Amino acid sequence: MEKEIKLTKYEKARMLGARSMQIAMGAPFLVELDDAALQKINYNPIEIAKLEYSKGVIPLTVKRPMPVRKKK
Repeated sequence: MEKEIKLTKYEKARMLGARSMQIAMGAPFLVELDDAALQKINYNPIEIAKLEYSKGVIPLTVKRPMPVRKKK
């Protein structure tokens, strides 16, 4: 079981923006959406990325720098 990481609003915005750009450029969707669902969200890449985020299938990772210990 993988530990869930809490993302900041900035990390989430960056992930959604990057993924929505990929979708807008022609990347395949990672969630199953029928034509009715796509019409409901008006084929909006950001909304598709939000759906992928809520399902936890966005193929992006967040790297956070570790704090540096100061020598005394």
